[in-house]
Amino acid sequence: MKKIEAIIRKSKFSDVKAALHDVGVNFFSYWDVTALGNEKVGKVYRGISFSTADIQRRYLSVIVNDDFEQITIETILKSAATGEVGDGKIFVYDVNETYRIRTGEKGEATLR
Repeated sequence: MKKIEAIIRKSKFSDVKAALHDVGVNFFSYWDVTALGNEKVGKVYRGISFSTADIQRRYLSVIVNDDFEQITIETILKSAATGEVGDGKIFVYDVNETYRIRTGEKGEATLR
């Protein structure tokens, strides 16, 4: 099993969520985060200057069976990309075990 974490633009969240559902990834956690990016360019919007160093993002955490790892990563890459600086990052970790609290069941079946 794999844990896939992605930090994406908030504006792309709906696209990513729909794309993940389309490929069969129907459960994941997410929350809003503020990221500190490498790009330190100031922007002006409607006469107000602001820094792009502190960026509002959405953080996704997905646990999938090994056979869903690549399709999940490819889906996030395609649906979250704008081609601009700040599209985000994906991190992949090994998951040793999972348990379903309600039944005590363990293993890959808990992800279904």
